[in-house]
Amino acid sequence: MPAAREDIRDFLRREPASILVEVTGVAGSAPRDTDAWMLVSERAIFATIGGGTLEYMAIDQSRRALRSGLAAEPMNVPLGPEIGQCCGGRVGLAFTALNSELANELVARSDREMAARPHVYVFGAGHVGDALAMALSLAPLRVVLVDTREEELIASNVPRIETCLTAMPEAVVRDAPAGSSFVILTHDHALDFLITAEALKRADAAYVGMIGSKTKRATFRNWLSRETGQADLFERLICPIGGTAVKDKRPAVIATLAAAEIMTAALTWTAAEQPIKAKPVIG
Repeated sequence: MPAAREDIRDFLRREPASILVEVTGVAGSAPRDTDAWMLVSERAIFATIGGGTLEYMAIDQSRRALRSGLAAEPMNVPLGPEIGQCCGGRVGLAFTALNSELANELVARSDREMAARPHVYVFGAGHVGDALAMALSLAPLRVVLVDTREEELIASNVPRIETCLTAMPEAVVRDAPAGSSFVILTHDHALDFLITAEALKRADAAYVGMIGSKTKRATFRNWLSRETGQADLFERLICPIGGTAVKDKRPAVIATLAAAEIMTAALTWTAAEQPIKAKPVIG
């Protein structure tokens, strides 16, 4: 996933003697595409080019270069039985010794990657909201936990996410960028309804979901028709979130099921909106 800016700056500060490994070409099936990269130092690694034997070989090549002081030669690796991988493709790798200019470019690249992440707004820092924010924090998403209660946001303490304290959460919906996902699970059903109605007005939303039962879903549908006269918007709502196949109502279970649903919607919308980039092909 794209690296968080503060994480990469910390790594660069701790490990200035590092090698940048970049995937420069892909033919056939491979673990990662040509936007993948990683940093390798003598004692640590940052990010990934896909794991497995390919990554092990890249780490070994990088550390040999660090020890010898010589430039690491590019690699052209077939992902077949000879290296214990069965992807069937071929991957080209380039190795560049880190310097101050490259370090600055990596931070800038990280900023660009972070800015391009789909936004997911989680409204409600309760048990399910916290668990959902935690699950989504591991994904290549920009997660914002929104609540009207400062003490709940302080208590949540979920790493790698943003928090937003506001008296008007529906305004957060209006200001969100296109392709955002909105997950509504506050402590107040009336507030849930207000936020959800605002989110459903966003035709450019990737996902609008509200936690709730069949009864809450029906109640909201009647409320939406009565208060807004836009009952047709209801068809875009996901409620309950996380599907109905699993009946377990523990927060962590709901959050895990919903996280997969939300990430699929967010990344599918983003992929549909982005121009298709041709992969460099290596022989």
